[in-house]
Amino acid sequence: MILQESKNWVLVENISLTQLEEGKIIETYAGQKTVCLLLKGNTVLAFAASCPHQGAKMCEGWMDAKGQVVCALHHYKFAPESGRNTSGEGYKLRTYPVDIRGTEIYLAINS
Repeated sequence: MILQESKNWVLVENISLTQLEEGKIIETYAGQKTVCLLLKGNTVLAFAASCPHQGAKMCEGWMDAKGQVVCALHHYKFAPESGRNTSGEGYKLRTYPVDIRGTEIYLAINS
């Protein structure tokens, strides 16, 4: 991945790549921003900790068999790569670019 100078890359300090489990949504912090991380295949994805519908905690949700993240409150589904609402309600889940450096995870939280 080519890093752009305009992005503010922030280290996720309390979790490393080796601690992520396939398909498990983890709530963590990048700087002062609360975010969720998900290991999907060989890709680490980062997205907002709150559902855009009513603010439910996305870490209480799960990844379904199609690789979508599901909000536990109303079962709205989102593509974790893009934040696109795949269940049709029209919401968008905020996503964050991820950069892996060794076992450290960095997020571009201001992009």
